[in-house]
Amino acid sequence: MTPTLLIADDEKATREGLRSALEEEFDVYTAANVAEAMSVLKSDPIDLLLTDLRMGGDSGMDLLDQALSLPSPPVAIMMTAYGSVDTAVEAMRRGAWHFVTKPLNLDEVEMLLKRALRSRKLESENRQLREQITDSPGLERLAGKSPAIQQVINVVKQVAPTRATVLIEGESGTGKEVVAHAIHRLSGRPEEKLVIVHCAALSPQILESELFGHEKGSFTGASQRRIGRFEQADGGTLFLDEIGEIDASIQVKLLRALSERTIERVGSNTPVKVDVRLVAATNKNLAAMVASGDFREDLYFRLNVVRIEMPPLRDRAEDIVLLTGAFLKEFAEENGRPVKPLSDQALRHLRAYPWPGNVRELRTAIEHGVVMSNDPVIDLHHLPATILGEAPAISAPAPRPATPPEPGKIALAAPGEFNLHALETSAIRAALAEAAGNRTRAAELLGISRRTLQRKLKEDGE
Repeated sequence: MTPTLLIADDEKATREGLRSALEEEFDVYTAANVAEAMSVLKSDPIDLLLTDLRMGGDSGMDLLDQALSLPSPPVAIMMTAYGSVDTAVEAMRRGAWHFVTKPLNLDEVEMLLKRALRSRKLESENRQLREQITDSPGLERLAGKSPAIQQVINVVKQVAPTRATVLIEGESGTGKEVVAHAIHRLSGRPEEKLVIVHCAALSPQILESELFGHEKGSFTGASQRRIGRFEQADGGTLFLDEIGEIDASIQVKLLRALSERTIERVGSNTPVKVDVRLVAATNKNLAAMVASGDFREDLYFRLNVVRIEMPPLRDRAEDIVLLTGAFLKEFAEENGRPVKPLSDQALRHLRAYPWPGNVRELRTAIEHGVVMSNDPVIDLHHLPATILGEAPAISAPAPRPATPPEPGKIALAAPGEFNLHALETSAIRAALAEAAGNRTRAAELLGISRRTLQRKLKEDGE
């Protein structure tokens, strides 16, 4: 569906010029004053409002106030020939999404409108997601609309109120601990403790004492009795992260704790009853470890009552925009910064990047962008060098065979062969091929406006 745009300006030449420039991308309405603009806003669903600050005797600020008070307000952008910092601040304070000064750069206006539209879509998706989970507090951090993450959410809702042991498998950074927190919060005992143990960080000797506790004098340095994590979690949930790292001796004691619901402190033969809901996680394939003899089969079956497989971020790429929006807001608030949108180029890169570090890596990248950007938007160069492929290499890579440039990317020529126009033409043709001839889509791939693309094609006689 074509997005709708209302242009409010008392100068007919400006209204019609903007209409002519933008009508290929938007369904454009125009108004010469506040009354006409409000008539349109009340009668038709308008996505975007581009209003002048001064319209004869009318004020664009008044229009802004009235438009944003509607049940379904548009995203508003203020334009004026009387630009000043104070005016911009006031417009933003009243709810304007952005501010642009005259004389207008049409390419800039078009790109700004598209970013505003994307922001509106993101807010709508976030609102829909919040509505989906209002009946299940505790799932807020499991954001996503992809089938893969929705399946995880459904399993969490189903299993959380039970006492069943849960095994969460998945690559590092996919959110296994987030799922453990959600299971605990949705359990019948959320007011009780959630105790977390990172098994990979502890030696077998320390892990045994950490899990089961010890008696005074049971080993050198045991100067007093210590209560272990099982007893600390009594009545609540115990989350064992990276359970594939525990050695054979700990596996035996853990099996007994699960089967008999009792533990013995190190240095004691007295069983201690514990009422613990166990959730375990690993980035290893426990079934393969059982087959290789590195993990006890009987313990695996005790752990694998309900298994949740966390999908890697590359398999839920449709969630990247939603996750990015949530992280932008979180880190802007945390660092006292305004919430800024990502540039089209930055967002395309995030979508195309394979994310070996999964959601954790995306979260870090967005925090970096929020902190490093002093511009109105977070652009590609504000993102970490590691995800841009610019981190220093340990050794020089072997020469690679020449390959055609990817759509939207320009490969540098060898010394003495650089021809900017030829590379630009090649990139445009590649983008058009990728977009099956759709010029709007090709322009998005290249990070330029459709008008700029048309001008360059015209210059080449196409």
